[in-house]
This record gives sequence, structure tokens and C-alpha cells, in this order.
Amino acid sequence: MTSTRPRTERGTHREQRERVAALHAELVRSELVTWTSGNVSERVPGEDLFVIKGSGVSYDDLTWECITVCGLDGTPVDGVMKPSSDTGAHAYVYRHLPHVGGQVHTHSPYATAWAARGEEIPCVLTAMADEFGGPVPVGTFALIGDDSIGRAVVEMLSGSRSPAVLMQNHGVFTIGPSARAAVKAAVMTEDVARTVHLARQLGEPVPMRPQDVDACWTRYQNVYGQ
Repeated sequence: MTSTRPRTERGTHREQRERVAALHAELVRSELVTWTSGNVSERVPGEDLFVIKGSGVSYDDLTWECITVCGLDGTPVDGVMKPSSDTGAHAYVYRHLPHVGGQVHTHSPYATAWAARGEEIPCVLTAMADEFGGPVPVGTFALIGDDSIGRAVVEMLSGSRSPAVLMQNHGVFTIGPSARAAVKAAVMTEDVARTVHLARQLGEPVPMRPQDVDACWTRYQNVYGQ
């Protein structure tokens, strides 16, 4: 990868910034965020950089100029907006998980309710086995503002089949090979969190057998789709 150098120009990586800005609409459409909370980021291919939503920017006002380019140490290198307060966490994940190309953070209501209880979402649905390869894990509480959340995300998802983790008392963090894949993981996390919650209102959900989870995950990852 190329080295990160401070930049003074404005408008680098515009196409990627436009695409990431547009992806935030999926969070609103799926009711995963409220007001200005949440963010999407994506690694810049071939460079030690990533792009991330500006801090406190309204989704209605989000344009490519509201997406800031940062180095992998979290330092802004291009853009007019101060980057998200989660930038340090995203940067830590990109530094330590090279296969991650995109990340999403939300406070989606059902999944965050599980996070508030500090409880993983058990794998009781084939849709969960397909997407997550098991339960959605829960990480320890970490304060916002530095790389503490990123450290917890890496600890929980390194070697895990799940692209999502619930951070205790906080919300949802998802990863993927691209920002779009991470957005999908965030949408699916909320979907299964809601369904399993509803199932619990009727009784205790039936857990899936590990061998069935493995079979579902293998089929979905290797056979499903075009």
C-alpha cells in the first residue's frame, strides 16, 4: 500500500465518497438510525486510507463533502468535516483486520436492546446460520472517543464467522469486504434481533444443532445466489 501523506486539496476519492454517502440512506430506509447517530466507513483500495461520515451530520444533508478521508491512524487527510467520533474505532479495525473493507455502526432498536442486556442473539433461525454462522456475539462495554471499541470489535470478530457484534450498553458494529456488505450485515442483525425477540414473547426459541448451522452457512456462502 502507499504511505499516507497529509493532503491539502479538497475532493480526493470523490466517487467513493459519493457511494458511501449514498449508502447511509439504507440505514435510514431500514430504520437503523435516529437523527445523526450511526455511520458507514469504507477502506480506500490500495491506500492506507478510509472514508467515513462526518460527525453529527444530518442524513438529510449528507453529501460526498460530508464524508472525510482519514489515514489508518484516524487522522483526517482530506475533507471539510470533522470525522465521526467513532473514527478511532474504525481505524483500529482497519489496521488489525486487513480483510475488512467496510464498517457500519448503528443503534438499531431491537439489536441495541440485546446489547443493553449484554446478551448475544442465539442462533435459532436458518437466516442467522446463513448470515452469521452462529449467534451474534456481544462484546464488553467500551467508551466512545478512542480505539477502545475497535479493540473490542477485533477481539470478538477475529476468527469469527459473524460479521456483527453487539457492544454492551451501546449498539451494533458490523464489518464486511465492502461498505455495502457491512450495511447488509447491519440490516440483517436488526432483522434477526427483532424476530428472536418476538419468538421469546411466545416461549423459549429452539436452538439449532451445530451441524445444521454449519450446513446452512456453508451452503449460503458457497452456493446461494448468482
